[in-house]
Amino acid sequence: MFHYTKEVTMSVEETILKLESSLKTEQFGVLWQFNIKDKLQEKGLEFDKEFIVLEVCNPGEAKRVLEEESLVSYFLPCKIVVYKDGNQTKVGMPRPTVLMEMFENDKLQQLGADIENRLVHCIDQLS
Repeated sequence: MFHYTKEVTMSVEETILKLESSLKTEQFGVLWQFNIKDKLQEKGLEFDKEFIVLEVCNPGEAKRVLEEESLVSYFLPCKIVVYKDGNQTKVGMPRPTVLMEMFENDKLQQLGADIENRLVHCIDQLS
């Protein structure tokens, strides 16, 4: 599967706060939050679903993958989405291992697996 998704019992806002804290333990920081609902409504489009895209980065890991393959920059920073699906809050991300498969480079696969495991661990800390 190209993504990892987890259902949580918290609100979108609570989930983001707890996720930010969890990400810090793995030296990932949130560079930017993009609120899709607010942006679409700002443009005059009716949209009532909550979708927050977090762009997250660990500078050391970004440097490592970019030194191995500059085209990986197309995937950076990593994205984690927190959204409402009906009454359920979900957190998900594209799997770095799937993205790295395109390069047929064992070192990138290993780097992607390490990053993916750490991000999944951060998401799994949420309840």
